[in-house]
Amino acid sequence: MADITRRLGWRHLRGAPTAHIRHHRAGRLVHDGPGLSFWYRSLTAALSEVPVDDRELAMTFHARTSDFQDVAVQATVTYRISDPALAADRLDFSVDPDTGVWRSAPLEQLGTLLTETAQQHALDVLSRTALSAALTDGVTAVRERVAAGLAAEPRLPATGIEVVAVRVVALRPEPEVERALRTPAREQIQQEADRATYERRAVAVERERTIAENELASRIELARREEQLVDQRGTNARREAEESAAADAVRAGAEAARTVKLAEAEAGAARMTGEARAQAQAAWLRVHADVDVATLHALTGTRLAENLPHIENLTVSPDVLTGLLSRLGTGDRG
Repeated sequence: MADITRRLGWRHLRGAPTAHIRHHRAGRLVHDGPGLSFWYRSLTAALSEVPVDDRELAMTFHARTSDFQDVAVQATVTYRISDPALAADRLDFSVDPDTGVWRSAPLEQLGTLLTETAQQHALDVLSRTALSAALTDGVTAVRERVAAGLAAEPRLPATGIEVVAVRVVALRPEPEVERALRTPAREQIQQEADRATYERRAVAVERERTIAENELASRIELARREEQLVDQRGTNARREAEESAAADAVRAGAEAARTVKLAEAEAGAARMTGEARAQAQAAWLRVHADVDVATLHALTGTRLAENLPHIENLTVSPDVLTGLLSRLGTGDRG
């Protein structure tokens, strides 16, 4: 909408760059173009404002397929007014000189024209298409047919309208039909999910079985190795006992041989000692055999004195001395 300012009975209009302004005064075109700014008198001015920017027109309408199913079509048409002068001549784009507001609703007229034209071509396509095909490929078919139909519509260029793009957002059946159509797919998806669950459980069971078998094999191997360890320990204990017994036997034999040799040595020593003593005794006896009795008595006394304990005092009575002297005098050896 143009910006209009009042000054002393005059009006000043300032338009936007996307709005084409046409100013007629006394039936004569005075100003014509986008983004204009000028002074005018409201009593003599006829103003028109035509938007020249791209505009989006969203539309929703119902259609019936070849199998008598109702579908809702959601589409958007992008258009612009390529010839503002022609559009202003065919449609009422006049604005109030005092407020700048459109006197009528030209954009609604354009929307109705575009919506009905697009709906006509969409109905023509969907009426010959089954619901399943429409839901599968209907969006592309409807978009192409609507775009071709709007491009070939003679009234649009005659009104100065140019269609830029057509987009079909969705084709939707009735809620009950949509739920019914979703059921097989939903069941199939559920079956796929159940199968995946069962396969996952089967894989888990198989893995658990493999783990259990591995644990059992590990236990069997451990028991076998423990048995080998026990056998090896027994063998080692037996070998140790045998070696210990052999060592004891060797030690006992060596001790016995040592004892025998020691005994033999002691016997030989004793024998040699006895023989030496016997020879010494024999020599001693041979020496004393030729000695007289008095000398023997003297030697006996000497030997006796050597073997007697130490005597501090010796008392000899007259009787003992007399008897001893008498026996020495007689030569008695008793």
